[in-house]
Amino acid sequence: KTEELFAKAKDFMRDLGKEKKQVLFVSGKNEALETIKDSAVSISMPYVSGRWIGGTLTNFSVIRQRVDLLISQKDKRDKGEFAKYTKKERVLLDREIAKMETMFSGLVAMKSLPSAVFIVDTGREKVVVAEARKVSIPVIALMNSDCDFKSADYPIVGNDSSQASIKYFVREIVGAYKEGLSQAK
Repeated sequence: KTEELFAKAKDFMRDLGKEKKQVLFVSGKNEALETIKDSAVSISMPYVSGRWIGGTLTNFSVIRQRVDLLISQKDKRDKGEFAKYTKKERVLLDREIAKMETMFSGLVAMKSLPSAVFIVDTGREKVVVAEARKVSIPVIALMNSDCDFKSADYPIVGNDSSQASIKYFVREIVGAYKEGLSQAK
């Protein structure tokens, strides 16, 4: 069953790659954080590795404003425009930037709603699934037998708790996307 479902998910990712569509990678599991981040960055896709910010999909315009603020503040800091502030104010601004970076740094590449969402463990990421459903975004998900398989459009039945398993499935999904990109016109 896994092989059949995995093939369908990879075909879908290949098609997204051919059309150069954006895919949002999501996981809050400790086992998947680094894999999700590294894989998404390798194909220049947005990601959320860690806590999901509610409304990222359903209230995208507000989230995008926060991401733009993060970019603007970092730019000002790098240009030395914070020099006019007192030391305490600079420290507070740096803390605010650090906080925004942990929440939004993976979303900087996301200029509009993604064409699909890849999730590790839909049981844990119920809010992400609900938001994706609300805005009609297809869900590709690596899920264990304890998850509801109807929650994903392209479920992949596999171990979503093992680092090695997560790395394998995510690497294959990213590989399928890259394959599609190479076939793109």
